[in-house]
Amino acid sequence: MINVIEHADLQPLNTFALPVRARWLVTLTNTEQLPDILALPQFERQSVLWLGGGSNILFCADYPALVVRMANRGIRLVADDGVQVIVEAAAGENWHEFVQYTLEQGWCGLENLSLIPGTVGAAPVQNIGAYGVEVQSCIEAVQCFDLESQQLCWLSRNECSFAYRDSVFKHDRQGRYVIVAVRFVLSRSFTPQLHYGDLAQVATELAQGQPLTASIVAQAVCRIRRQKLPDPRVLGSAGSFFKNPVVAAELAESLLKQYPTLPHYPQPDGQVKLAAGWMIDQCSLKGYQLGGAAVHEKQALVLVNKKQASAADVVALAEYVRNCVAQHFQVLLEPEPVWLPEVLPHAAG
Repeated sequence: MINVIEHADLQPLNTFALPVRARWLVTLTNTEQLPDILALPQFERQSVLWLGGGSNILFCADYPALVVRMANRGIRLVADDGVQVIVEAAAGENWHEFVQYTLEQGWCGLENLSLIPGTVGAAPVQNIGAYGVEVQSCIEAVQCFDLESQQLCWLSRNECSFAYRDSVFKHDRQGRYVIVAVRFVLSRSFTPQLHYGDLAQVATELAQGQPLTASIVAQAVCRIRRQKLPDPRVLGSAGSFFKNPVVAAELAESLLKQYPTLPHYPQPDGQVKLAAGWMIDQCSLKGYQLGGAAVHEKQALVLVNKKQASAADVVALAEYVRNCVAQHFQVLLEPEPVWLPEVLPHAAG
């Protein structure tokens, strides 16, 4: 029996803590419930929202249709050859708790992705990344429920078409596949990835002369994130609000002549990734507030719910930040969270 809640409060289910409601809400605790959910009279494939941790969604208004909260749990070891392991986690598992579990087992690869809010099922959609590592590097396959055939299927890493903060689930597979589990390939040996920011310095300090381990790197990541990023349980946010823009080499070269300290990262295709947070900071926007929404005082890339922010406050602030950066750097920032409905146009190219 599926429990359908009418006019359900979504404020505790979105990390920006915007005060919105869903017309109907159901909670999925295992994949066997999916056929029953599809049979509900409230279910419409084009309008249903499959909700994970609510950390990458910003609601503009009450959601006028069915919301399915993915809360299925479970972690199992699929294979272990003594060098690598394949571990499967259900979509509803908390991401950070799952990362900590893998480290406790001595499995390495996800340590740089510690403390990212959200669920396991949301990780492939956004191809989450932090401190020089993207989750695609550890994904073997993603298990989905095909809403057309109403059957479970697996998509390989290649079939997921991962890119920077992007995947097939945000494009042609959007609305067809519901992610129910993810399989990861992790290593029993540790190869540190410390080339991003001040991660190497903090990890070395925590090691206190002892050999670095994956757990120490995870601790360093958590320390840095807690220093720079707000706890969404205390101050509502959606994490990094804007993607780091990837621009043509010619534009990057021109900007670097004007701003020699602009952090930049050459890409394999010849383009250059720029640091959105640095550009926002150069516009002197840290702490800038519109209504109840503000740019975080410690990390310019993060917008926060400072004081009972409305969706209109967040939209206005995001547009103001984008305009300031565009005027200074001729670069249009693209929002990372998904708006329902979308209200800010995405950057072209």
